[in-house]
Amino acid sequence: MSKDRYWRAISIDSISPECFPNVALFLKSGGNYVLYKDSDRMFTVADYHRLERNFTEFLYVRSGDMEALNEFMENSLAGMLAREDLSSTAKGRMLYQTSVNCVIDMFESPETTANLLRCRNMVQNILQHVATDTHAIESLKTVIDNNFYIFTHSVQVTALSLLVHEKLFELAHDEMIDVGIGSLIHDYGMTFITSEVLDKNDALSDIEYWRVKQHTQKGYEYLKRCGNYSEIVLNIVRYHHERYDGNGYPTGIKGDDIPRSGQVAAICDVYSALIMDRPQRKANSHVDAIKIMREEAKNGAFKPELFKNFLEIINERNST
Repeated sequence: MSKDRYWRAISIDSISPECFPNVALFLKSGGNYVLYKDSDRMFTVADYHRLERNFTEFLYVRSGDMEALNEFMENSLAGMLAREDLSSTAKGRMLYQTSVNCVIDMFESPETTANLLRCRNMVQNILQHVATDTHAIESLKTVIDNNFYIFTHSVQVTALSLLVHEKLFELAHDEMIDVGIGSLIHDYGMTFITSEVLDKNDALSDIEYWRVKQHTQKGYEYLKRCGNYSEIVLNIVRYHHERYDGNGYPTGIKGDDIPRSGQVAAICDVYSALIMDRPQRKANSHVDAIKIMREEAKNGAFKPELFKNFLEIINERNST
């Protein structure tokens, strides 16, 4: 197991000087973690400006300190997002970082009621951000190493899915929250796949690929047994790899037999996967990702009208 798994990155934009919890902060240098501030010293405005002058974007904390840090960040997030003196980029980093931390805990204990409540609150913040900030998608940058690809990907898919639903469909607030929760944990079934397969740099063997394809059904079955999740949430988890022409998995259903939330999640999942770095390849640009998706759409992978609407939304956000 990589030692990086014992650390969490945190954007300095999400650290409020002089009101940060008493946790030690570290710099990452040459693959090593070097103490910057111990738990007895406050993080000050001078610290912030010093790091800013040195172009330091992220500090790191021990994973064991995350409970205190999560409580602070989640309680502070709504107020930080409402501040007019913070840039869209700074807000995006704070939201992304806090969301990733929440998703990690959800993947570890999806049956915990407290984590589900945290997830609902997080979706509310993401929904508010993407609905009111035209730069929201652009500002949601990856802040974690490739080892945490699944978690950062989940947050990005959530932002995209909420944006599409907000633009195209008149859903009740509770339905929108369920769309967000389903998107945040859509890849929960990946927890049943070994890290050797997930982190593999080479092409997967047929057996390995078959195992990866089981994640949608395994995630669905486990979360359904938990009894805490709505049908909308479960549909996104189960159907986000189905394709409109019937060539997806796990069930091979096609057309509008695929629930709408699953169809939207499928499009957002593909786009996010294409524009993010992966262990086996570098990220595509927005333009190249759209080219690839257009070819898939020509072959019937997505509902034509829905894909057209997605392109209009995502192109508009990338041009602002």
